[in-house]
Amino acid sequence: MIETRALCVAFGPISVLEQVDVRAASGTVLGVVGHNGAGKTTLMRAIVGALPARSGQVRIDGQDVTTWTPQKRVALGLGYMPEDRRLIPELSVRANIVLPLEVARIDVAERGRRVSRVLDMIPELAPLIDRRGNQLSGGQQKLAALARAICQGQRLLLLDEPFEGVAPALVERLAAVLRALRQQGPTILVTDSEGANLQGLCDLRQTIERGRVRPDEISNHSNSEIFL
Repeated sequence: MIETRALCVAFGPISVLEQVDVRAASGTVLGVVGHNGAGKTTLMRAIVGALPARSGQVRIDGQDVTTWTPQKRVALGLGYMPEDRRLIPELSVRANIVLPLEVARIDVAERGRRVSRVLDMIPELAPLIDRRGNQLSGGQQKLAALARAICQGQRLLLLDEPFEGVAPALVERLAAVLRALRQQGPTILVTDSEGANLQGLCDLRQTIERGRVRPDEISNHSNSEIFL
């Protein structure tokens, strides 16, 4: 489960998130929709621990992780795909994918198993696995960043704008991967600027405007939960 309670984030005197309460039950997909600058990326970065909370809480599986480092949160099985991908350009696709696993001290055999599983899920990456990050197209980088998040995010996936700036064919390919992931059970939090790309993917959807979150009328799963 992922939950925020009255979460506030500020940059100096400027409030970016105000009293944000979200909660998604284990194994559900929660979509957060909002225009650029609405606070989607700030919410993601606060959950993953890259930005400190001014007040409020971030909770994972009932644990208050608000003051935890990103490394400690990753160890809970949290995978993060940032909007700008953040591949290390000099490293191979394989090295980029396994880097968070090394940080989390996942043993070599398990790393290999996870990479094999994600290549089965995203076979387009197999011929690119030894290519450097700076040799990939923008769409290929999106797939590599998604693969990296999946390998680490065995329990919780945070996907920030995965459909942004990609061709329609790749949008559908990414959506197909997310639909397959839904069947495997991790809790997924995914953001999108327009919301059309989330059709059929989410158990719940919320809208974020000027740092505040409200629910939309979407619920496709009997054990989905949202408290606002």
